[in-house]
Amino acid sequence: MNEKEVKERERVSELYRIEDELHKKGIELVGGTDEAGRGPLAGPVVAACVILKPDVFIDHLNDSKKLSEKRREEVFKEIVENALSIGVGLSDVAEIDEINILQADYRAMKRAIAAMKTKPQFVIGDAVKIPDLGIDQNPLVKADAKVAAVAAASIIAKVTRDYIMRVYDSVVPEYGFAKHKAYGTKAHYEAIEKYGILPIHRRTFLQKGIEAGKLVAKEREVAFEDPNQIMNDFLRQYGLPD
Repeated sequence: MNEKEVKERERVSELYRIEDELHKKGIELVGGTDEAGRGPLAGPVVAACVILKPDVFIDHLNDSKKLSEKRREEVFKEIVENALSIGVGLSDVAEIDEINILQADYRAMKRAIAAMKTKPQFVIGDAVKIPDLGIDQNPLVKADAKVAAVAAASIIAKVTRDYIMRVYDSVVPEYGFAKHKAYGTKAHYEAIEKYGILPIHRRTFLQKGIEAGKLVAKEREVAFEDPNQIMNDFLRQYGLPD
C-alpha cells in the first residue's frame, strides 16, 4: 500500500475503536443511528440503525457527506453484505409538518430500530439522544465521522433517501429532485415558483418565505407513491429487513 492508502486504512480502523471498547466490556450488539434529510424542503426524513459484525473491516467507511454518490452506493452494498443487523425507518412530510422535524427524526430512528431483527444493546447517535428509547445510548458529537456503525447508518439512510428522491424525480423531473435531493437550492426555489408547491413539500419549511413574500407559488396536485412503499421496495432488493 502507498502512503495515502495506509492513512486511509488507519482512519477507518480508528472508527472501530469505540465499538471495540464496548465489545470488551461485554456489550456485543452496538447499534449506530443516523438520519438523512433533516434540512430539505421536500420528502421524508430517513433514519437507519446498523450493528456491524465485530470481525469485518469495511473499506472507505465514512460519514456519508464525505463520500461521492458513487462511493456511497459501493459502500452501501458492503455494509448490507457485512452488517449483523440493519433497520431503516422514515417520517413522511405530513408527520414532519405536524410534529416538527426534530420529533419526526426521533420517530424515524425509533422505527429504524424497531425494524431490526436483532436489536442493539447499546445505541450511539450522532449528537442525538432518542427520547424514551428504552436502550442505553450515547449521543456523540460528529459520531458519523468517529464511529463505524454510525458512519454505516449515515450511508444506509442517505442512499435510501436519495433513491426515494429519484423516484419522485421520475414523476416531476422539472423540479430537479435527482440532482439537489430537495435541498433549498436556487434551482429548487425557482422550480417551486414556476411549477408550484407539491404535496411532498414541507409546508412548515416554506411558510416563512411565503409569509415574507419571498416565495410566491400556487399549490400543485400530483400523485406520489407512499415513501414507505418506495423505501421497502428499494430495501427488498438487498434482502432487507435483514
